[in-house]
Order: sequence, then structure tokens, then C-alpha cells
Amino acid sequence: MNLLIYLIVAAVIGWLASEIMHDRSSLLVNIIVAVVGAFLAGYFLSPIFGVGTINDAVNIPTMLVTLLGAIIVIAIVHLIRRRL
Repeated sequence: MNLLIYLIVAAVIGWLASEIMHDRSSLLVNIIVAVVGAFLAGYFLSPIFGVGTINDAVNIPTMLVTLLGAIIVIAIVHLIRRRL
């Protein structure tokens, strides 16, 4: 059951990040963006803010950190696409 909740939260966070960055993506891509964003946020943003990611627990601060990580992942993908 925890995996199902994790995937639903990741899909919502990925969708929010894609809406903020004006990037239309599929549900699977949104989940992948949020999961990669959570790992990125876990390494770089969690020590700065002192908050975990959705990998640790699902609450408002962790979802915001994961959202920020997903936005950064989308921005990096946009930069890579522009250069190619």
C-alpha cells in the first residue's frame, strides 16, 4: 500500500512541476520526474532546508522539497534539449 501512495504522490508532484515549468508530459514521465527530483533533492536540497523528501515521509515540507527537485530536473532537461 505504501508503494501505491508513493506513486500517487509522485504523479501529483510531477504534474505540478510540469505545470509550473509549462511542460506537457505523460503520467509515467511525471512519476519519473518526481522520483528523480526526490533523489536529487535528497542529496542537495535536504541538507540545506533540513527537511527530508517523499522517500522519507509524505507531508507538506517533504512534498515541497520534492517539488523543487522535480522543477530542477525539468529545467535541466530543457537546457539539454536546447543544446541538442
